Amino acid sequence: MKLAVFGALALLSSAEALAEPVQAEMPAWMTGAWERRDGEKWADEYWTPPRGGMMIGASRSGTGDRLGFWEHMRIVREADGALAFWAIAGDQKPVRFVEREKTAEGIVFVNEGHDYPQRIRYWREGRELKAEISLIDGSKAAQFSFRMMGSPLGN
Repeated sequence: MKLAVFGALALLSSAEALAEPVQAEMPAWMTGAWERRDGEKWADEYWTPPRGGMMIGASRSGTGDRLGFWEHMRIVREADGALAFWAIAGDQKPVRFVEREKTAEGIVFVNEGHDYPQRIRYWREGRELKAEISLIDGSKAAQFSFRMMGSPLGN
């Protein structure tokens, strides 16, 4: 009798575990204030630590005192447990990219229906935050390399 009860409980526990969505881990390694400089050209990007299933980001770039581009971003855990990257570039409408792959030091989001970019990739190389935007096949890639603001290594 005890064996039957334990067996039933084990099956019930397994079924409950399968019913819960898998929670994707947030890319906490992106957290911080990041910058890049090249003469008069500059860019910065900011990411909050994960909290409440969301990371909030912002970026801007320009030359000298002139702003050329700005963007609001967020990484959110959706109802199914997967991660999505939402971007609002300038005054455009929000665009959703879904998590395609993830490693301990990198994450890729895609939206095949978007004009450009269709693929957004972030990864860490030591003390640098790297980003790449491209078409879905990796063509027309643009890469960006950021250092933590205040880093003595500069860019």
